[in-house]
Amino acid sequence: MKSNDAPVRRWRLPAARALGVVCAVAAAGGLLTGCGGDDKADTAVKSPPADPLRAAAASPSPTSPSPASPSPASPTASGENLTEDQAERKAIVPQVKVGYDKALDAALKAVPGAKPVSIELKGPRNHPTWKAEVASADGTGHTVRVDAVTGKAGQARTNTDQDSGDKRELADRLKKATVTVRQAATAATDRTKGTVTSVELGDTDRGAPKWSVDVVNTSDWNKTTYDIDATDRTILREHVDRD
Repeated sequence: MKSNDAPVRRWRLPAARALGVVCAVAAAGGLLTGCGGDDKADTAVKSPPADPLRAAAASPSPTSPSPASPSPASPTASGENLTEDQAERKAIVPQVKVGYDKALDAALKAVPGAKPVSIELKGPRNHPTWKAEVASADGTGHTVRVDAVTGKAGQARTNTDQDSGDKRELADRLKKATVTVRQAATAATDRTKGTVTSVELGDTDRGAPKWSVDVVNTSDWNKTTYDIDATDRTILREHVDRD
C-alpha cells in the first residue's frame, strides 16, 4: 500500500498553488471575475472607482463638433449669399475695361452725325459687350456693339423695325433732351457710387424726355435705377433692385 501512496502524493498540488492555476486559466479565457487568495493580485487588477465629473470631461458629447474639424463658413458670413442677378453682375462688371462713355464714343464714330439713344452692358461673362443705339438726325436708329474689354466697335446695323412715325418720335425726343447722357450718368453716380451699366432715353408719363440710368454698387452688387428729367436733371425716381 505504501508503494502506491507515493505517486499519488507526488502529483498532488498545494491548495494555494491550485487556486493560482485556476485563476490563470480563467484570466486567459477572459473569465477572471474575482479569484481570492492573493491581496496584491486583486490590487493590481481592480480599477479605482470612476469619478463621474472627470469621466464626463474626458468623454465629449457626441453632438459636439470636433475642434480639429471646424464647420465651413456660411454663405452669409463669407459675403457670397447672392441672388442670381447679383452673381451675374459680380461676374461681368469686373471684366469691363472700357466704360459706357468710351464705348458710346466708339459707337458714335461708327455712325457719323448720330446722337446717343441708349447703351447697355451685355454678356457673356467671359466676353462682356456694350450694346449701343444711336440715331441719325431723321430718327433712324442704328445698333453698334462695342467690345467692353478692347473698346473696338463692330459694324453699325440699321434698325429695320422702325416705321416713319417711330423715326419722327425719336427725332423729336432727341431734340427735347437738353441734358446729355454724361450729365444724366453723373447725376446718378453722385447719388450712388458704382459702375454705370445702362443709360436709355425714354419718355415720362407726361411725354417729357427722361434718361434712365442703372448704377451697380460693387460692394453688394445691387442695382439702382434713376429716372432723370432730360431737360433739367431733376431725379424723378430712384429704385434699388436687390434681386
